[in-house]
Amino acid sequence: CVSVSLLSVVAIIVLVIAGLSRTVVGQSRAPFASPPPGSPPAKIRPYSEFAGCPEEPAQFHPCAQEKAKTFNPPRTADGKPDFQGYWNRIGIRNLENIEEHPESIDGSGDRSSVVDPADGRIPYQPWAAAKREAHFEKYLDAGQFCLPDGAPRFGYGATKFVVQTPGYVFMLNDYADTYRIIPTDGRPHLGPDIKLWQGDLRGRWEGNTLVIDATNQLAETTMDHIGNFFSQNAHVVERITMIDKDVIYYTATIEDPKVFTRPWTMAWGWRRNPNPKYEMWEQGCWEGVQSALKYTDEGRKRSRGAFQK
Repeated sequence: CVSVSLLSVVAIIVLVIAGLSRTVVGQSRAPFASPPPGSPPAKIRPYSEFAGCPEEPAQFHPCAQEKAKTFNPPRTADGKPDFQGYWNRIGIRNLENIEEHPESIDGSGDRSSVVDPADGRIPYQPWAAAKREAHFEKYLDAGQFCLPDGAPRFGYGATKFVVQTPGYVFMLNDYADTYRIIPTDGRPHLGPDIKLWQGDLRGRWEGNTLVIDATNQLAETTMDHIGNFFSQNAHVVERITMIDKDVIYYTATIEDPKVFTRPWTMAWGWRRNPNPKYEMWEQGCWEGVQSALKYTDEGRKRSRGAFQK
Protein backbone atom coordinates (compact mmCIF):
# COMPACT_ATOMS: atom_id res chain seq x y z
CA CYS A 1 0.00 0.00 0.00
CA VAL A 2 2.82 2.39 0.89
CA SER A 3 4.80 1.47 -2.22
CA VAL A 4 1.80 2.09 -4.45
CA SER A 5 1.25 5.46 -2.83
CA LEU A 6 4.91 6.41 -3.27
CA LEU A 7 4.83 5.43 -6.93
CA SER A 8 1.74 7.55 -7.44
CA VAL A 9 3.44 10.52 -5.87
CA VAL A 10 6.53 10.02 -8.03
CA ALA A 11 4.39 9.83 -11.15
CA ILE A 12 2.80 13.16 -10.27
CA ILE A 13 6.22 14.69 -9.60
CA VAL A 14 7.49 13.50 -12.97
CA LEU A 15 4.55 15.11 -14.72
CA VAL A 16 5.16 18.42 -12.99
CA ILE A 17 8.92 18.59 -13.38
CA ALA A 18 8.75 17.51 -16.98
CA GLY A 19 6.45 20.39 -17.89
CA LEU A 20 5.15 18.40 -20.79
CA SER A 21 1.36 18.27 -20.46
CA ARG A 22 -0.74 17.59 -23.53
CA THR A 23 -1.89 21.21 -23.58
CA VAL A 24 1.60 22.49 -24.37
CA VAL A 25 3.14 19.72 -26.47
CA GLY A 26 3.48 20.83 -30.06
CA GLN A 27 3.69 24.52 -29.26
CA SER A 28 6.52 26.31 -31.02
CA ARG A 29 7.76 27.60 -27.66
CA ALA A 30 7.51 26.15 -24.18
CA PRO A 31 5.24 28.02 -21.74
CA PHE A 32 8.37 28.52 -19.60
CA ALA A 33 10.55 29.83 -22.44
CA SER A 34 12.66 32.93 -21.86
CA PRO A 35 10.85 36.11 -22.96
CA PRO A 36 12.33 37.70 -26.11
CA PRO A 37 14.81 40.54 -25.51
CA GLY A 38 13.03 43.80 -24.71
CA SER A 39 10.01 42.08 -23.16
CA PRO A 40 8.54 43.33 -19.86
CA PRO A 41 9.47 41.30 -16.75
CA ALA A 42 7.86 37.89 -16.67
CA LYS A 43 5.00 37.29 -14.23
CA ILE A 44 6.35 35.23 -11.33
CA ARG A 45 5.54 34.40 -7.73
CA PRO A 46 7.28 36.77 -5.28
CA TYR A 47 10.62 35.71 -3.85
CA SER A 48 11.49 35.24 -0.19
CA GLU A 49 14.48 36.39 1.83
CA PHE A 50 17.18 34.24 3.45
CA ALA A 51 19.96 35.27 5.83
CA GLY A 52 19.02 38.89 5.21
CA CYS A 53 19.49 38.53 1.44
CA PRO A 54 16.75 38.72 -1.22
CA GLU A 55 16.25 35.34 -2.87
CA GLU A 56 16.20 36.65 -6.46
CA PRO A 57 19.58 35.58 -7.93
CA ALA A 58 20.65 39.01 -9.22
CA GLN A 59 20.13 40.44 -5.71
CA PHE A 60 21.16 37.38 -3.72
CA HIS A 61 24.54 37.25 -5.49
CA PRO A 62 26.03 40.59 -4.31
CA CYS A 63 24.39 40.36 -0.89
CA ALA A 64 25.79 36.87 -0.30
CA GLN A 65 29.25 37.95 -1.43
CA GLU A 66 29.29 40.57 1.31
CA LYS A 67 27.93 38.18 3.95
CA ALA A 68 30.61 35.63 3.07
CA LYS A 69 33.37 38.10 3.93
CA THR A 70 32.47 38.20 7.61
CA PHE A 71 30.62 34.98 8.44
CA ASN A 72 32.61 32.40 10.39
CA PRO A 73 31.03 29.01 9.64
CA PRO A 74 30.80 26.03 11.99
CA ARG A 75 33.72 23.62 11.52
CA THR A 76 34.26 19.90 11.15
CA ALA A 77 36.81 18.12 13.34
CA ASP A 78 39.50 18.73 10.70
CA GLY A 79 38.77 22.47 10.62
CA LYS A 80 36.84 22.72 7.35
CA PRO A 81 33.51 24.57 7.06
CA ASP A 82 30.76 22.16 8.08
CA PHE A 83 28.15 21.84 5.30
CA GLN A 84 26.71 18.58 6.61
CA GLY A 85 22.97 18.07 6.76
CA TYR A 86 19.92 18.34 4.51
CA TRP A 87 19.56 21.30 2.14
CA ASN A 88 16.89 22.66 -0.21
CA ARG A 89 17.56 25.01 -3.13
CA ILE A 90 16.65 28.70 -3.15
CA GLY A 91 16.92 31.27 -5.93
CA ILE A 92 16.37 28.65 -8.62
CA ARG A 93 12.89 27.44 -7.73
CA ASN A 94 12.31 24.94 -10.55
CA LEU A 95 14.16 23.05 -13.29
CA GLU A 96 12.14 24.41 -16.19
CA ASN A 97 14.54 27.15 -17.34
CA ILE A 98 17.60 28.71 -15.66
CA GLU A 99 16.92 31.97 -17.54
CA GLU A 100 13.97 34.20 -16.69
CA HIS A 101 10.61 32.59 -17.42
CA PRO A 102 6.98 33.16 -16.42
CA GLU A 103 4.96 31.23 -13.89
CA SER A 104 3.53 28.17 -15.63
CA ILE A 105 3.23 24.48 -14.74
CA ASP A 106 5.45 24.60 -11.67
CA GLY A 107 3.56 27.53 -10.16
CA SER A 108 6.47 29.89 -9.47
CA GLY A 109 8.39 31.19 -12.48
CA ASP A 110 11.84 32.71 -11.96
CA ARG A 111 14.11 35.60 -12.76
CA SER A 112 17.30 34.50 -14.46
CA SER A 113 19.93 32.71 -12.39
CA VAL A 114 22.57 34.05 -14.78
CA VAL A 115 24.37 36.89 -12.98
CA ASP A 116 27.18 37.38 -15.50
CA PRO A 117 26.47 38.63 -18.15
CA ALA A 118 24.36 41.21 -16.36
CA ASP A 119 21.49 40.89 -18.86
CA GLY A 120 20.75 37.41 -17.51
CA ARG A 121 21.14 35.74 -20.91
CA ILE A 122 23.36 32.74 -21.59
CA PRO A 123 25.93 33.95 -24.16
CA TYR A 124 25.30 31.32 -26.82
CA GLN A 125 26.90 31.33 -30.22
CA PRO A 126 24.12 31.88 -32.81
CA TRP A 127 23.96 28.24 -33.93
CA ALA A 128 23.71 27.09 -30.31
CA ALA A 129 20.92 29.55 -29.47
CA ALA A 130 18.89 28.16 -32.38
CA LYS A 131 19.56 24.61 -31.21
CA ARG A 132 18.32 25.45 -27.70
CA GLU A 133 15.12 27.00 -29.07
CA ALA A 134 14.27 23.79 -30.96
CA HIS A 135 14.89 21.40 -28.07
CA PHE A 136 11.55 21.50 -26.23
CA GLU A 137 9.42 20.62 -29.23
CA LYS A 138 11.45 17.50 -30.04
CA TYR A 139 12.99 16.04 -26.92
CA LEU A 140 12.63 15.00 -23.30
CA ASP A 141 15.82 15.73 -21.43
CA ALA A 142 17.85 12.96 -19.80
CA GLY A 143 16.93 14.04 -16.27
CA GLN A 144 13.31 13.21 -16.98
CA PHE A 145 14.38 9.57 -17.35
CA CYS A 146 16.06 9.52 -13.92
CA LEU A 147 19.54 9.76 -15.43
CA PRO A 148 22.12 11.64 -13.34
CA ASP A 149 22.33 15.41 -13.35
CA GLY A 150 25.69 16.81 -14.32
CA ALA A 151 27.34 20.02 -13.17
CA PRO A 152 25.94 22.54 -12.44
CA ARG A 153 22.41 21.04 -12.46
CA PHE A 154 23.14 18.69 -9.55
CA GLY A 155 23.64 21.77 -7.37
CA TYR A 156 20.13 23.16 -7.94
CA GLY A 157 18.25 19.89 -8.22
CA ALA A 158 16.24 18.33 -5.43
CA THR A 159 16.96 18.09 -1.69
CA LYS A 160 20.62 17.34 -0.87
CA PHE A 161 22.21 15.39 1.95
CA VAL A 162 25.85 16.34 2.58
CA VAL A 163 28.44 14.31 4.50
CA GLN A 164 32.10 15.32 4.94
CA THR A 165 35.15 13.26 5.86
CA PRO A 166 38.84 14.20 5.67
CA GLY A 167 39.63 14.21 1.96
CA TYR A 168 36.06 13.82 0.66
CA VAL A 169 32.69 15.54 0.37
CA PHE A 170 29.68 13.31 -0.34
CA MET A 171 26.37 14.67 -1.71
CA LEU A 172 23.18 12.63 -2.13
CA ASN A 173 20.32 13.96 -4.27
CA ASP A 174 16.86 12.71 -3.33
CA TYR A 175 15.68 12.80 -6.97
CA ALA A 176 16.58 9.42 -8.50
CA ASP A 177 19.00 8.85 -5.59
CA THR A 178 21.99 10.14 -7.57
CA TYR A 179 25.10 11.16 -5.68
CA ARG A 180 28.52 12.78 -5.90
CA ILE A 181 31.75 11.63 -4.27
CA ILE A 182 34.11 14.61 -4.42
CA PRO A 183 37.76 14.05 -3.45
CA THR A 184 39.50 17.06 -1.91
CA ASP A 185 42.95 15.48 -1.60
CA GLY A 186 44.56 17.15 -4.62
CA ARG A 187 44.44 14.20 -7.01
CA PRO A 188 44.51 15.05 -10.75
CA HIS A 189 41.59 14.79 -13.16
CA LEU A 190 41.00 11.71 -15.28
CA GLY A 191 42.27 11.67 -18.84
CA PRO A 192 40.18 13.67 -21.34
CA ASP A 193 38.84 10.62 -23.20
CA ILE A 194 36.81 9.32 -20.24
CA LYS A 195 33.35 10.94 -20.19
CA LEU A 196 30.92 10.55 -17.27
CA TRP A 197 27.29 11.53 -16.63
CA GLN A 198 28.27 13.72 -13.67
CA GLY A 199 31.72 14.54 -14.95
CA ASP A 200 35.03 14.08 -13.19
CA LEU A 201 34.81 16.06 -9.95
CA ARG A 202 37.77 17.43 -7.98
CA GLY A 203 37.31 19.58 -4.89
CA ARG A 204 39.58 21.94 -3.02
CA TRP A 205 39.17 24.38 -0.16
CA GLU A 206 39.88 28.08 -0.66
CA GLY A 207 39.40 29.56 2.79
CA ASN A 208 35.74 29.00 3.69
CA THR A 209 34.76 28.09 0.11
CA LEU A 210 34.52 24.60 -1.34
CA VAL A 211 35.54 24.78 -5.02
CA ILE A 212 34.38 21.89 -7.24
CA ASP A 213 36.09 21.59 -10.61
CA ALA A 214 34.02 19.53 -13.08
CA THR A 215 35.33 18.25 -16.41
CA ASN A 216 34.77 15.20 -18.65
CA GLN A 217 30.96 15.47 -18.76
CA LEU A 218 28.76 13.78 -21.32
CA ALA A 219 27.07 16.19 -23.72
CA GLU A 220 23.74 14.40 -23.09
CA THR A 221 23.15 16.29 -19.85
CA THR A 222 21.21 19.54 -20.02
CA MET A 223 20.94 22.32 -17.47
CA ASP A 224 17.12 22.38 -17.40
CA HIS A 225 13.99 21.15 -19.20
CA ILE A 226 14.01 23.92 -21.81
CA GLY A 227 17.25 22.44 -23.13
CA ASN A 228 20.09 24.78 -22.14
CA PHE A 229 23.20 22.79 -22.93
CA PHE A 230 26.96 22.59 -23.33
CA SER A 231 29.38 20.26 -25.12
CA GLN A 232 31.53 17.48 -23.69
CA ASN A 233 34.37 20.02 -23.59
CA ALA A 234 32.63 22.16 -20.96
CA HIS A 235 34.54 23.18 -17.85
CA VAL A 236 32.37 24.01 -14.84
CA VAL A 237 33.70 25.53 -11.61
CA GLU A 238 31.28 25.54 -8.66
CA ARG A 239 31.92 27.58 -5.51
CA ILE A 240 30.02 26.82 -2.29
CA THR A 241 30.22 29.19 0.70
CA MET A 242 28.19 29.30 3.91
CA ILE A 243 26.89 32.81 4.70
CA ASP A 244 24.72 31.82 7.68
CA LYS A 245 24.49 28.64 9.71
CA ASP A 246 21.38 27.77 7.68
CA VAL A 247 22.15 29.32 4.26
CA ILE A 248 24.72 28.50 1.57
CA TYR A 249 25.75 30.69 -1.36
CA TYR A 250 26.38 28.70 -4.54
CA THR A 251 27.81 29.83 -7.91
CA ALA A 252 28.84 28.03 -11.07
CA THR A 253 30.96 29.41 -13.90
CA ILE A 254 30.65 27.58 -17.22
CA GLU A 255 33.27 27.80 -19.96
CA ASP A 256 32.83 26.10 -23.33
CA PRO A 257 34.25 27.87 -26.43
CA LYS A 258 32.49 25.36 -28.66
CA VAL A 259 29.06 26.59 -27.53
CA PHE A 260 29.36 29.99 -25.79
CA THR A 261 30.93 33.30 -26.80
CA ARG A 262 32.44 33.76 -23.31
CA PRO A 263 32.46 32.18 -19.84
CA TRP A 264 29.33 32.94 -17.80
CA THR A 265 28.19 32.59 -14.19
CA MET A 266 24.96 31.63 -12.45
CA ALA A 267 24.11 32.00 -8.75
CA TRP A 268 21.62 30.46 -6.33
CA GLY A 269 21.54 29.19 -2.76
CA TRP A 270 20.75 26.38 -0.38
CA ARG A 271 18.74 26.64 2.82
CA ARG A 272 18.99 24.10 5.58
CA ASN A 273 16.05 21.78 6.17
CA PRO A 274 15.07 22.71 9.75
CA ASN A 275 13.15 19.50 10.48
CA PRO A 276 15.29 17.40 12.87
CA LYS A 277 13.21 14.32 12.02
CA TYR A 278 13.54 14.67 8.24
CA GLU A 279 14.41 11.44 6.41
CA MET A 280 15.44 10.98 2.80
CA TRP A 281 13.59 7.94 1.46
CA GLU A 282 14.47 5.84 -1.53
CA GLN A 283 12.59 7.14 -4.56
CA GLY A 284 10.93 4.90 -7.14
CA CYS A 285 11.88 7.34 -9.88
CA TRP A 286 12.06 4.97 -12.85
CA GLU A 287 8.82 3.25 -11.90
CA GLY A 288 7.17 6.66 -11.70
CA VAL A 289 8.55 7.65 -15.09
CA GLN A 290 7.21 4.51 -16.73
CA SER A 291 3.72 5.12 -15.39
CA ALA A 292 3.77 8.76 -16.51
CA LEU A 293 5.36 8.54 -19.97
CA LYS A 294 2.02 7.87 -21.66
CA TYR A 295 1.00 11.37 -20.58
CA THR A 296 4.24 13.12 -21.41
CA ASP A 297 6.03 11.65 -24.39
CA GLU A 298 3.70 12.61 -27.28
CA GLY A 299 6.21 11.17 -29.73
CA ARG A 300 9.19 12.95 -28.17
CA LYS A 301 12.44 11.10 -27.84
CA ARG A 302 15.00 11.22 -25.07
CA SER A 303 17.56 13.84 -25.94
CA ARG A 304 21.06 12.53 -26.65
CA GLY A 305 22.41 16.07 -26.40
CA ALA A 306 22.69 18.93 -28.85
CA PHE A 307 25.43 17.07 -30.70
CA GLN A 308 23.38 13.92 -31.31
CA LYS A 309 23.63 12.45 -34.80
